[in-house]
Amino acid sequence: MRVVMFGYQTWGHRTLQALVDAGHEIPLVVTHPPSDHAYEKIWDDSVADLAAEHGLPVLLRNRPDDEELMSRLKEADPDVIVATNWRTWIPPRIFDLPRYGTLNVHDSLLPKYAGFAPLIWALINGEKEVGVTAHMMTEEMDAGDVVLQRAVPVGDTDTAADLFHRTLELFGPITVDGLELIASGRTDWARQDRSQASFFHKRSIEDSRIDWTWPAEDLDRLIRAQCDPYPNAFTHRGGERIRVIKASVSKGIYGGTPGRIFIREGDGVVIVAGAEARRGRSHGLVIERIRLDDGTELPATEYFTTMGGYLTSHP
Repeated sequence: MRVVMFGYQTWGHRTLQALVDAGHEIPLVVTHPPSDHAYEKIWDDSVADLAAEHGLPVLLRNRPDDEELMSRLKEADPDVIVATNWRTWIPPRIFDLPRYGTLNVHDSLLPKYAGFAPLIWALINGEKEVGVTAHMMTEEMDAGDVVLQRAVPVGDTDTAADLFHRTLELFGPITVDGLELIASGRTDWARQDRSQASFFHKRSIEDSRIDWTWPAEDLDRLIRAQCDPYPNAFTHRGGERIRVIKASVSKGIYGGTPGRIFIREGDGVVIVAGAEARRGRSHGLVIERIRLDDGTELPATEYFTTMGGYLTSHP
């Protein structure tokens, strides 16, 4: 098939490589310019560089809304557009242009976790599985009929990086398999149950701030969701910001005020957590390893040499 690719970062890079390996004709590749956004500098394999390696024409666009792009798309005369990790809205005059429409590949089990950072949000929220959905693009973002969907389990100690690598392996195969189904003439795609839909925003520094009124189980997932190379979850001790690199839920129940630096347990230090902590109904969060703003990383037991005092959301 003649496939125009709209893609960005490592997700787009792997998808484009799969299209090349599958022998599809690719008359045009469209990608975003490099970004300084913290999350867009992670997993940033260049789609433009890969296209250049294969001699494929490339256009850089933040938004696909100009007449030069429309003219190039019409000249490319695609059977289908494939969009992977495209970060801005694609208008109907583009996604309806190809004979078979536009296949969008999104790293969640739609209709849940449409939008941005789906793996991170899903891990924070305790989902038992994540995955990838190939669906036909419509005017509403991530709402089109599902062509294929594939899931992977979430383990009790998985990090966002683990889930990234696990789902990344699905992007190329699901795209190639989806295109085969489209080329076969099938159109009996599965409609999304929009009553189950959820749409999430881009993450920012505020979303990594630890709120000690959260249950320890939720904080454990937040820290795993904000593992390296993502901006780590953080808290403050006095005026010093502390990035929590490794933590776990305490074995014991610890009562009192959320944020209290309480007691050593195992290889870490327990911080009282949870809105019900004052009733003695909550586990604490055992901080095991921390990183300071100067890059120093050390065991929590070396940093918290005395108990008492509080960790807070703000300085």
